[in-house]
Amino acid sequence: MNRLLAKFAPAKSTLNRLILGLCTVFVLFTIAVTPAIATTIYELPNITGQSPRAIDAANVLSPLNEGNLNKSLEDLATKTGKDVWLVTVRIGYGDTVEEFTDALFNHWFPTPEAGSDRLLLVLDTLSNNSAIHAGEGLQALLTDDIAQSIAQETLLTPIRTGGKYNQAFLDAQNRLFLVLSGEADPGPPAIAQVNIEGTFTDAEETDDRNATVWVIGFLVVATIVPMLTYYLYVGFPGQ
Repeated sequence: MNRLLAKFAPAKSTLNRLILGLCTVFVLFTIAVTPAIATTIYELPNITGQSPRAIDAANVLSPLNEGNLNKSLEDLATKTGKDVWLVTVRIGYGDTVEEFTDALFNHWFPTPEAGSDRLLLVLDTLSNNSAIHAGEGLQALLTDDIAQSIAQETLLTPIRTGGKYNQAFLDAQNRLFLVLSGEADPGPPAIAQVNIEGTFTDAEETDDRNATVWVIGFLVVATIVPMLTYYLYVGFPGQ
């Protein structure tokens, strides 16, 4: 019996190392397919007098454009007393950009008075969808229809037709500047037709894709490990 055990000892040692290697690979595979960590409202900076008004938490804007947006929004606040914040984030599955925007606005401005002349426009770069929340003091200039048009048309058209995030925020900022300054609303971009459907992967489709990857990974491990085990125990007749 001792001789028999000694005969298979090298193969068992090799098998142990192989299984350990496969487990390491599987862990790395799991990490690779795990979605990126989502942004939470508590990770964004609190609003102060010196806070930037363009907050690119998703890192899709160029530093030059981010600086231009901040300068223009500061000029708008100085000219009109209306404060606008433009934010990019990555929102996790199960949450909507509307819920995130409302929660962030209420976190920054917990009372109606604090948020009266404030506006928040948020883009979720994971879904390429956006939402807008405006305080009551802006409603005389910014109707609900104009606000939704800015969020869903002016902002999203350059993104959905060419992934132009910098252009999208410049267009949205320019339109907001005019409207909140009391100028005539220029309206949404003059594009005959925008194909909204199918321009990004929704949560259900992505979940199905991730589930498929998981199944394939498990099948690969479940197939390879028994084959290697059999080979290591049977494939060494000279040991």
